[in-house]
Amino acid sequence: MNHKNNNITIRELSNKEVDLLVSYRLDYLTELLGECNAAQSENTREGLKGYFSEAIELGTIYAVMAFEGEKVLSFGAMVIKKIPGDFDKHFYLEGDILNMYTIPGARSRGLSTLVLDHLIEEARKRGISKLSLHTTKAGEKLYRKAGFMEPKYPVLELTL
Repeated sequence: MNHKNNNITIRELSNKEVDLLVSYRLDYLTELLGECNAAQSENTREGLKGYFSEAIELGTIYAVMAFEGEKVLSFGAMVIKKIPGDFDKHFYLEGDILNMYTIPGARSRGLSTLVLDHLIEEARKRGISKLSLHTTKAGEKLYRKAGFMEPKYPVLELTL
């Protein structure tokens, strides 16, 4: 599916673009966490390549990129989870938004908003009942503007 707005095209990634997706994920991680050594970077690259290839093949991730002409400017993805249901419905679909990244030279142009809006619309089409995400302070305004808020129930995590 393509979406056009001011010469920007948003389209779904395929397995043919996994290397590109991995490269930009590594750029995102480097901005967020800082540089890592070459061995760590290569190990992460290979692991991400395997993850994204499998997830795209299985349909458990929906990833898009925003282009201007042939140049890739922004990315976003949604991991899709099927969880057990209740008396009303046998199962629910939930989505985790991740991999939101715009290249530094293209920031502050509304590209992340376009990508996020596209992911939210896709979630609605697929019957996803809830979207969640982790955000940086820099990204929080974007997500709040789109309607994201603190969860209704407290969230606890256990890092293993």
